[in-house]
Amino acid sequence: MLDGAITIRELGDHVGETVRLAAWVTGSRPKGQICFLLLRDGTGVCQAVASSEGTEEAAFERAGHLHPETSVIVTGDVAEDDRAPGGIEFKVADLEVVGESEDYPIGRKEHGVGFLQEVRHLWLRSPRQTSILRIRDTLIRGMRDWLAQQGFTNVDTPIFTPSACEGTSTLFEVDYFGDPAFLSQSGQLYSEAAVMALGKVYCFGPTFRAEASKTRRHLTEFWMLEPEWVWADLDDICRVSENLVAAAVARVLEENTADLEILERDPAPLEAVVPPFPRMTYDEASAFLVEAGTGFEPGSDLGAPDETALSDAHGTPVFVTHWPSEIKAFYMKRDPDNDGQVLAVDMIAPEGNGELIGGSIREDDLDLLLGRIREHELPEKDFEWYLDLRRYGSVPHGGFGLGLERFVGWVTGVPHVRETAAFARTMDRIRP
Repeated sequence: MLDGAITIRELGDHVGETVRLAAWVTGSRPKGQICFLLLRDGTGVCQAVASSEGTEEAAFERAGHLHPETSVIVTGDVAEDDRAPGGIEFKVADLEVVGESEDYPIGRKEHGVGFLQEVRHLWLRSPRQTSILRIRDTLIRGMRDWLAQQGFTNVDTPIFTPSACEGTSTLFEVDYFGDPAFLSQSGQLYSEAAVMALGKVYCFGPTFRAEASKTRRHLTEFWMLEPEWVWADLDDICRVSENLVAAAVARVLEENTADLEILERDPAPLEAVVPPFPRMTYDEASAFLVEAGTGFEPGSDLGAPDETALSDAHGTPVFVTHWPSEIKAFYMKRDPDNDGQVLAVDMIAPEGNGELIGGSIREDDLDLLLGRIREHELPEKDFEWYLDLRRYGSVPHGGFGLGLERFVGWVTGVPHVRETAAFARTMDRIRP
Protein backbone atom coordinates (compact mmCIF):
# COMPACT_ATOMS: atom_id res chain seq x y z
CA MET A 1 0.00 0.00 0.00
CA LEU A 2 1.24 3.49 -0.83
CA ASP A 3 2.58 5.10 2.35
CA GLY A 4 -0.07 7.20 4.04
CA ALA A 5 -2.77 6.41 1.47
CA ILE A 6 -6.24 5.04 2.19
CA THR A 7 -8.71 3.27 -0.06
CA ILE A 8 -11.94 4.61 -1.47
CA ARG A 9 -13.84 2.12 0.67
CA GLU A 10 -12.34 3.81 3.75
CA LEU A 11 -13.25 7.38 2.81
CA GLY A 12 -16.38 7.40 4.97
CA ASP A 13 -14.21 6.87 8.05
CA HIS A 14 -12.17 10.01 7.31
CA VAL A 15 -14.78 12.73 6.78
CA GLY A 16 -13.27 16.11 7.63
CA GLU A 17 -9.70 14.82 7.24
CA THR A 18 -6.98 15.39 4.66
CA VAL A 19 -5.96 12.07 3.05
CA ARG A 20 -4.17 10.56 0.05
CA LEU A 21 -5.72 8.25 -2.56
CA ALA A 22 -4.03 6.13 -5.22
CA ALA A 23 -6.52 5.47 -8.00
CA TRP A 24 -7.38 5.38 -11.68
CA VAL A 25 -9.39 8.08 -13.42
CA THR A 26 -12.46 6.69 -15.16
CA GLY A 27 -13.83 10.08 -16.17
CA SER A 28 -12.81 13.74 -16.23
CA ARG A 29 -15.31 16.55 -16.78
CA PRO A 30 -13.98 20.14 -16.72
CA LYS A 31 -16.59 22.85 -16.14
CA GLY A 32 -14.95 26.27 -16.04
CA GLN A 33 -13.25 26.73 -12.69
CA ILE A 34 -14.19 23.21 -11.54
CA CYS A 35 -13.21 19.75 -12.80
CA PHE A 36 -15.13 16.66 -11.72
CA LEU A 37 -13.17 13.41 -11.62
CA LEU A 38 -14.49 9.90 -11.17
CA LEU A 39 -11.93 7.69 -9.47
CA ARG A 40 -11.72 3.94 -8.82
CA ASP A 41 -9.21 1.84 -6.93
CA GLY A 42 -10.66 -1.69 -6.85
CA THR A 43 -12.45 -1.12 -3.53
CA GLY A 44 -15.01 1.35 -4.87
CA VAL A 45 -15.56 4.57 -6.82
CA CYS A 46 -15.73 8.15 -5.67
CA GLN A 47 -16.23 11.62 -7.06
CA ALA A 48 -13.32 14.01 -6.73
CA VAL A 49 -13.52 17.74 -7.38
CA ALA A 50 -10.61 19.92 -8.39
CA SER A 51 -11.14 23.68 -8.39
CA SER A 52 -9.16 26.75 -9.37
CA GLU A 53 -9.38 27.99 -5.79
CA GLY A 54 -8.80 24.84 -3.72
CA THR A 55 -6.37 22.88 -5.93
CA GLU A 56 -2.71 23.61 -6.53
CA GLU A 57 -2.48 25.47 -9.88
CA ALA A 58 -0.43 22.90 -11.83
CA ALA A 59 -2.53 20.07 -10.44
CA PHE A 60 -5.75 21.81 -11.48
CA GLU A 61 -4.37 22.20 -15.00
CA ARG A 62 -3.49 18.47 -15.12
CA ALA A 63 -6.93 17.49 -13.84
CA GLY A 64 -8.61 18.97 -16.88
CA HIS A 65 -6.56 16.88 -19.32
CA LEU A 66 -6.64 13.41 -17.81
CA HIS A 67 -7.38 10.48 -20.09
CA PRO A 68 -9.50 7.51 -18.98
CA GLU A 69 -7.55 4.96 -16.92
CA THR A 70 -4.72 7.34 -16.09
CA SER A 71 -3.33 6.38 -12.69
CA VAL A 72 -2.98 9.19 -10.16
CA ILE A 73 -2.17 9.98 -6.55
CA VAL A 74 -4.45 12.67 -5.15
CA THR A 75 -4.36 14.53 -1.86
CA GLY A 76 -7.33 16.37 -0.46
CA ASP A 77 -10.17 16.68 2.02
CA VAL A 78 -13.01 14.22 2.53
CA ALA A 79 -16.50 15.75 2.74
CA GLU A 80 -20.04 14.45 2.89
CA ASP A 81 -22.20 15.15 -0.20
CA ASP A 82 -25.46 13.32 -0.83
CA ARG A 83 -25.18 14.03 -4.56
CA ALA A 84 -21.89 12.15 -4.93
CA PRO A 85 -21.47 8.35 -5.27
CA GLY A 86 -21.57 6.83 -1.81
CA GLY A 87 -22.46 10.19 -0.28
CA ILE A 88 -18.79 11.19 -0.13
CA GLU A 89 -16.90 13.79 -2.16
CA PHE A 90 -13.14 14.19 -2.34
CA LYS A 91 -11.89 17.79 -2.63
CA VAL A 92 -8.57 17.69 -4.48
CA ALA A 93 -5.72 19.81 -3.15
CA ASP A 94 -2.95 18.19 -5.20
CA LEU A 95 -2.76 15.60 -7.99
CA GLU A 96 0.19 13.59 -9.30
CA VAL A 97 0.02 11.60 -12.53
CA VAL A 98 1.68 8.20 -12.12
CA GLY A 99 0.84 6.48 -15.41
CA GLU A 100 -0.56 8.13 -18.53
CA SER A 101 -3.27 6.39 -20.56
CA GLU A 102 -3.64 7.96 -23.97
CA ASP A 103 -5.95 6.42 -26.60
CA TYR A 104 -7.56 3.96 -24.18
CA PRO A 105 -9.32 1.53 -26.58
CA ILE A 106 -12.55 1.08 -24.61
CA GLY A 107 -14.68 4.21 -24.89
CA ARG A 108 -18.14 5.19 -23.75
CA LYS A 109 -19.69 3.98 -27.00
CA GLU A 110 -21.14 0.50 -27.35
CA HIS A 111 -18.57 -2.16 -28.21
CA GLY A 112 -19.21 -5.64 -29.55
CA VAL A 113 -18.41 -8.65 -27.38
CA GLY A 114 -15.85 -9.84 -29.92
CA PHE A 115 -13.85 -6.64 -29.53
CA LEU A 116 -14.22 -6.65 -25.75
CA GLN A 117 -12.95 -10.23 -25.60
CA GLU A 118 -9.88 -9.17 -27.60
CA VAL A 119 -9.14 -6.54 -24.94
CA ARG A 120 -10.32 -8.64 -22.02
CA HIS A 121 -7.24 -7.58 -20.05
CA LEU A 122 -8.66 -4.05 -20.11
CA TRP A 123 -12.37 -4.90 -20.09
CA LEU A 124 -11.87 -6.37 -16.61
CA ARG A 125 -11.67 -2.80 -15.30
CA SER A 126 -15.31 -2.03 -16.05
CA PRO A 127 -17.76 -1.94 -13.11
CA ARG A 128 -19.78 -4.82 -14.52
CA GLN A 129 -16.79 -7.12 -14.85
CA THR A 130 -15.34 -6.28 -11.44
CA SER A 131 -18.73 -6.96 -9.86
CA ILE A 132 -18.87 -10.39 -11.51
CA LEU A 133 -15.38 -11.24 -10.27
CA ARG A 134 -16.18 -10.10 -6.74
CA ILE A 135 -19.29 -12.30 -6.69
CA ARG A 136 -17.22 -15.21 -8.01
CA ASP A 137 -14.82 -14.71 -5.13
CA THR A 138 -17.68 -14.61 -2.62
CA LEU A 139 -19.14 -17.85 -3.96
CA ILE A 140 -15.76 -19.57 -3.69
CA ARG A 141 -15.25 -18.39 -0.11
CA GLY A 142 -18.82 -19.27 0.79
CA MET A 143 -18.46 -22.84 -0.49
CA ARG A 144 -15.04 -23.39 1.04
CA ASP A 145 -16.16 -22.06 4.42
CA TRP A 146 -19.33 -24.17 4.43
CA LEU A 147 -17.42 -27.33 3.54
CA ALA A 148 -14.86 -26.64 6.26
CA GLN A 149 -17.69 -26.25 8.78
CA GLN A 150 -19.00 -29.66 7.71
CA GLY A 151 -15.64 -31.33 8.28
CA PHE A 152 -14.43 -31.58 4.67
CA THR A 153 -10.69 -31.42 3.95
CA ASN A 154 -9.37 -29.84 0.76
CA VAL A 155 -7.15 -32.25 -1.20
CA ASP A 156 -5.59 -30.95 -4.40
CA THR A 157 -5.73 -33.39 -7.32
CA PRO A 158 -3.47 -33.55 -10.40
CA ILE A 159 -4.01 -31.64 -13.64
CA PHE A 160 -2.09 -34.21 -15.72
CA THR A 161 -3.83 -37.59 -15.80
CA PRO A 162 -3.12 -40.85 -17.67
CA SER A 163 -6.74 -41.65 -18.46
CA ALA A 164 -10.28 -40.38 -18.92
CA CYS A 165 -12.81 -39.81 -16.18
CA GLU A 166 -15.87 -38.53 -18.06
CA GLY A 167 -15.31 -39.95 -21.56
CA THR A 168 -12.43 -40.22 -24.00
CA SER A 169 -13.99 -38.00 -26.67
CA THR A 170 -13.49 -34.79 -24.68
CA LEU A 171 -9.86 -35.19 -23.64
CA PHE A 172 -7.08 -32.70 -24.33
CA GLU A 173 -4.00 -34.83 -25.04
CA VAL A 174 -0.49 -33.54 -24.28
CA ASP A 175 2.98 -35.02 -24.65
CA TYR A 176 4.30 -35.95 -21.21
CA PHE A 177 8.01 -36.62 -21.77
CA GLY A 178 7.25 -38.92 -24.66
CA ASP A 179 4.14 -40.53 -23.22
CA PRO A 180 0.55 -39.42 -23.83
CA ALA A 181 -1.20 -37.67 -20.94
CA PHE A 182 -4.38 -35.66 -20.65
CA LEU A 183 -5.60 -32.49 -19.00
CA SER A 184 -7.91 -33.40 -16.17
CA GLN A 185 -11.65 -33.65 -16.77
CA SER A 186 -12.29 -34.09 -13.05
CA GLY A 187 -10.44 -34.68 -9.81
CA GLN A 188 -13.05 -37.18 -8.67
CA LEU A 189 -11.12 -40.44 -9.06
CA TYR A 190 -8.23 -39.08 -7.01
CA SER A 191 -10.65 -37.72 -4.41
CA GLU A 192 -12.01 -41.24 -4.07
CA ALA A 193 -8.54 -42.31 -2.98
CA ALA A 194 -8.24 -39.43 -0.53
CA VAL A 195 -11.67 -40.02 0.94
CA MET A 196 -10.62 -43.48 2.08
CA ALA A 197 -7.99 -41.74 4.21
CA LEU A 198 -9.88 -38.67 5.41
CA GLY A 199 -13.58 -39.54 5.24
CA LYS A 200 -14.72 -36.22 3.79
CA VAL A 201 -12.73 -34.37 1.14
CA TYR A 202 -13.15 -31.93 -1.71
CA CYS A 203 -10.98 -30.78 -4.56
CA PHE A 204 -11.30 -27.47 -6.35
CA GLY A 205 -9.42 -26.55 -9.47
CA PRO A 206 -9.37 -26.17 -13.24
CA THR A 207 -10.83 -28.91 -15.42
CA PHE A 208 -10.81 -29.27 -19.19
CA ARG A 209 -13.25 -30.58 -21.78
CA ALA A 210 -12.42 -30.68 -25.49
CA GLU A 211 -16.06 -30.29 -26.46
CA ALA A 212 -16.87 -28.84 -29.87
CA SER A 213 -19.53 -26.62 -28.31
CA LYS A 214 -20.13 -22.91 -28.76
CA THR A 215 -23.13 -22.54 -26.48
CA ARG A 216 -23.41 -19.86 -23.82
CA ARG A 217 -23.02 -22.54 -21.13
CA HIS A 218 -19.73 -24.12 -22.20
CA LEU A 219 -16.05 -23.34 -21.73
CA THR A 220 -13.11 -25.58 -22.60
CA GLU A 221 -11.46 -24.70 -19.26
CA PHE A 222 -13.55 -24.23 -16.16
CA TRP A 223 -13.24 -24.61 -12.39
CA MET A 224 -15.03 -27.39 -10.58
CA LEU A 225 -15.69 -27.97 -6.89
CA GLU A 226 -15.96 -31.69 -6.09
CA PRO A 227 -16.88 -32.90 -2.59
CA GLU A 228 -16.62 -36.64 -1.89
CA TRP A 229 -17.39 -38.56 1.29
CA VAL A 230 -17.83 -42.08 2.62
CA TRP A 231 -21.07 -43.81 3.63
CA ALA A 232 -23.06 -41.51 1.36
CA ASP A 233 -26.40 -42.31 -0.21
CA LEU A 234 -28.34 -40.43 -2.88
CA ASP A 235 -30.35 -38.46 -0.33
CA ASP A 236 -27.08 -37.33 1.27
CA ILE A 237 -25.80 -36.04 -2.05
CA CYS A 238 -28.95 -34.00 -2.60
CA ARG A 239 -28.88 -32.66 0.96
CA VAL A 240 -25.21 -31.66 0.97
CA SER A 241 -25.32 -30.08 -2.48
CA GLU A 242 -28.48 -28.03 -1.85
CA ASN A 243 -27.18 -26.73 1.48
CA LEU A 244 -23.82 -25.87 -0.07
CA VAL A 245 -25.47 -23.91 -2.88
CA ALA A 246 -27.89 -22.16 -0.52
CA ALA A 247 -25.08 -21.12 1.84
CA ALA A 248 -22.99 -19.64 -0.97
CA VAL A 249 -25.94 -17.76 -2.47
CA ALA A 250 -26.84 -16.37 0.97
CA ARG A 251 -23.24 -15.14 1.29
CA VAL A 252 -23.59 -13.18 -1.95
CA LEU A 253 -26.88 -11.64 -0.82
CA GLU A 254 -25.17 -10.57 2.38
CA GLU A 255 -21.88 -9.26 0.99
CA ASN A 256 -22.50 -8.20 -2.62
CA THR A 257 -25.60 -6.02 -2.59
CA ALA A 258 -23.84 -3.21 -4.45
CA ASP A 259 -22.48 -5.60 -7.07
CA LEU A 260 -25.92 -7.08 -7.71
CA GLU A 261 -27.23 -3.55 -8.20
CA ILE A 262 -24.47 -2.73 -10.69
CA LEU A 263 -25.39 -5.89 -12.61
CA GLU A 264 -29.10 -5.01 -12.35
CA ARG A 265 -29.62 -8.49 -10.94
CA ASP A 266 -33.01 -8.99 -9.33
CA PRO A 267 -32.25 -10.56 -5.93
CA ALA A 268 -35.70 -12.16 -5.60
CA PRO A 269 -34.80 -15.43 -7.43
CA LEU A 270 -31.70 -15.75 -5.23
CA GLU A 271 -33.67 -15.12 -2.07
CA ALA A 272 -35.91 -18.04 -3.09
CA VAL A 273 -32.97 -20.47 -2.96
CA VAL A 274 -34.02 -22.25 0.22
CA PRO A 275 -33.64 -26.02 0.74
CA PRO A 276 -35.09 -28.51 0.27
CA PHE A 277 -35.13 -28.26 -3.52
CA PRO A 278 -37.73 -30.14 -5.59
CA ARG A 279 -36.79 -33.64 -6.72
CA MET A 280 -37.89 -35.63 -9.75
CA THR A 281 -36.78 -39.00 -11.04
CA TYR A 282 -35.51 -39.17 -14.60
CA ASP A 283 -38.69 -41.00 -15.59
CA GLU A 284 -40.85 -38.26 -14.06
CA ALA A 285 -38.81 -35.59 -15.81
CA SER A 286 -39.13 -37.49 -19.11
CA ALA A 287 -42.91 -37.62 -18.81
CA PHE A 288 -43.05 -33.92 -18.00
CA LEU A 289 -40.86 -32.98 -20.98
CA VAL A 290 -42.81 -35.12 -23.42
CA GLU A 291 -45.99 -33.45 -22.21
CA ALA A 292 -44.34 -30.03 -22.47
CA GLY A 293 -43.41 -30.68 -26.10
CA THR A 294 -39.70 -29.82 -25.89
CA GLY A 295 -38.81 -32.55 -28.40
CA PHE A 296 -37.20 -34.66 -25.68
CA GLU A 297 -36.69 -38.35 -26.43
CA PRO A 298 -36.90 -40.59 -23.34
CA GLY A 299 -33.64 -42.41 -22.70
CA SER A 300 -31.51 -39.52 -23.94
CA ASP A 301 -29.63 -36.87 -21.99
CA LEU A 302 -31.31 -33.56 -21.28
CA GLY A 303 -30.73 -30.76 -23.78
CA ALA A 304 -30.74 -27.05 -23.03
CA PRO A 305 -34.47 -26.62 -23.85
CA ASP A 306 -35.30 -29.55 -21.56
CA GLU A 307 -33.30 -28.17 -18.65
CA THR A 308 -34.86 -24.75 -19.14
CA ALA A 309 -38.37 -26.21 -19.15
CA LEU A 310 -37.70 -28.08 -15.90
CA SER A 311 -36.21 -25.06 -14.16
CA ASP A 312 -38.96 -22.72 -15.38
CA ALA A 313 -41.56 -25.09 -13.95
CA HIS A 314 -40.07 -24.82 -10.47
CA GLY A 315 -38.42 -21.38 -10.24
CA THR A 316 -35.70 -22.82 -8.02
CA PRO A 317 -32.96 -25.43 -8.44
CA VAL A 318 -34.43 -28.86 -9.13
CA PHE A 319 -32.92 -32.34 -8.79
CA VAL A 320 -33.29 -35.10 -11.38
CA THR A 321 -32.36 -38.51 -9.96
CA HIS A 322 -32.07 -42.18 -11.07
CA TRP A 323 -30.65 -41.79 -14.58
CA PRO A 324 -30.36 -44.42 -17.36
CA SER A 325 -27.04 -46.19 -16.99
CA GLU A 326 -26.31 -45.95 -20.73
CA ILE A 327 -25.86 -42.17 -20.62
CA LYS A 328 -23.86 -41.92 -17.41
CA ALA A 329 -20.25 -42.61 -16.45
CA PHE A 330 -18.73 -46.03 -15.81
CA TYR A 331 -18.08 -45.44 -12.10
CA MET A 332 -21.72 -44.79 -11.11
CA LYS A 333 -23.44 -47.43 -8.99
CA ARG A 334 -26.47 -49.21 -10.42
CA ASP A 335 -29.80 -48.86 -8.67
CA PRO A 336 -30.36 -52.14 -6.78
CA ASP A 337 -34.06 -51.92 -7.66
CA ASN A 338 -33.47 -51.23 -11.37
CA ASP A 339 -30.27 -52.37 -13.06
CA GLY A 340 -31.00 -50.10 -16.03
CA GLN A 341 -30.58 -47.02 -13.84
CA VAL A 342 -27.74 -45.54 -11.81
CA LEU A 343 -27.88 -43.77 -8.47
CA ALA A 344 -27.05 -40.41 -10.00
CA VAL A 345 -28.42 -36.91 -9.62
CA ASP A 346 -28.18 -33.65 -11.56
CA MET A 347 -29.11 -30.29 -10.10
CA ILE A 348 -30.65 -28.01 -12.74
CA ALA A 349 -30.15 -24.31 -12.07
CA PRO A 350 -33.02 -21.85 -12.51
CA GLU A 351 -33.48 -19.25 -15.24
CA GLY A 352 -32.15 -21.39 -18.06
CA ASN A 353 -28.66 -21.92 -16.65
CA GLY A 354 -28.65 -25.67 -17.14
CA GLU A 355 -26.93 -28.41 -15.15
CA LEU A 356 -25.13 -26.91 -12.18
CA ILE A 357 -24.23 -30.11 -10.33
CA GLY A 358 -23.76 -33.73 -11.32
CA GLY A 359 -23.25 -36.40 -8.69
CA SER A 360 -23.66 -40.08 -7.90
CA ILE A 361 -22.99 -42.96 -5.62
CA ARG A 362 -19.78 -44.63 -6.83
CA GLU A 363 -19.59 -48.34 -7.64
CA ASP A 364 -17.79 -49.91 -4.66
CA ASP A 365 -17.82 -53.53 -5.85
CA LEU A 366 -14.53 -54.58 -7.47
CA ASP A 367 -15.94 -57.05 -9.99
CA LEU A 368 -18.77 -54.78 -11.08
CA LEU A 369 -16.45 -51.80 -11.49
CA LEU A 370 -13.98 -53.86 -13.51
CA GLY A 371 -16.84 -54.97 -15.73
CA ARG A 372 -17.88 -51.35 -16.32
CA ILE A 373 -14.33 -50.41 -17.29
CA ARG A 374 -14.27 -53.22 -19.82
CA GLU A 375 -17.72 -52.32 -21.17
CA HIS A 376 -16.50 -48.77 -21.80
CA GLU A 377 -13.32 -50.15 -23.41
CA LEU A 378 -11.08 -48.17 -21.06
CA PRO A 379 -7.43 -49.20 -20.56
CA GLU A 380 -7.42 -51.42 -17.45
CA LYS A 381 -3.76 -50.74 -16.66
CA ASP A 382 -4.51 -47.05 -16.17
CA PHE A 383 -7.21 -47.89 -13.62
CA GLU A 384 -5.34 -50.49 -11.56
CA TRP A 385 -4.73 -47.95 -8.81
CA TYR A 386 -8.43 -47.02 -8.87
CA LEU A 387 -9.43 -50.67 -8.60
CA ASP A 388 -7.16 -50.99 -5.56
CA LEU A 389 -9.60 -48.75 -3.72
CA ARG A 390 -12.13 -51.57 -4.09
CA ARG A 391 -9.62 -54.31 -3.26
CA TYR A 392 -8.57 -52.89 0.08
CA GLY A 393 -11.38 -51.88 2.42
CA SER A 394 -14.00 -50.66 -0.04
CA VAL A 395 -16.97 -48.80 1.42
CA PRO A 396 -20.02 -47.08 -0.10
CA HIS A 397 -19.19 -43.50 -1.03
CA GLY A 398 -20.29 -40.73 -3.35
CA GLY A 399 -20.05 -37.10 -4.25
CA PHE A 400 -20.71 -34.48 -6.87
CA GLY A 401 -19.11 -31.82 -9.03
CA LEU A 402 -20.23 -28.19 -9.24
CA GLY A 403 -19.21 -26.06 -12.22
CA LEU A 404 -18.16 -22.68 -10.85
CA GLU A 405 -18.66 -20.61 -14.00
CA ARG A 406 -22.25 -21.76 -14.44
CA PHE A 407 -22.87 -21.02 -10.77
CA VAL A 408 -21.48 -17.51 -11.19
CA GLY A 409 -23.51 -17.06 -14.37
CA TRP A 410 -26.73 -17.97 -12.62
CA VAL A 411 -26.11 -15.85 -9.52
CA THR A 412 -25.00 -12.77 -11.48
CA GLY A 413 -27.59 -13.16 -14.21
CA VAL A 414 -25.05 -12.75 -17.02
CA PRO A 415 -26.14 -14.44 -20.24
CA HIS A 416 -22.84 -16.12 -21.20
CA VAL A 417 -20.29 -17.93 -19.04
CA ARG A 418 -17.41 -16.25 -20.88
CA GLU A 419 -17.94 -13.25 -18.56
CA THR A 420 -17.75 -15.36 -15.40
CA ALA A 421 -14.01 -16.12 -15.66
CA ALA A 422 -11.27 -13.52 -15.71
CA PHE A 423 -9.85 -14.99 -18.92
CA ALA A 424 -12.30 -17.47 -20.41
CA ARG A 425 -11.21 -20.24 -22.75
CA THR A 426 -13.57 -21.29 -25.53
CA MET A 427 -13.24 -23.18 -28.81
CA ASP A 428 -12.20 -20.03 -30.63
CA ARG A 429 -10.38 -18.12 -27.91
CA ILE A 430 -7.10 -18.77 -26.15
CA ARG A 431 -5.89 -15.12 -26.04
CA PRO A 432 -5.31 -12.95 -24.11
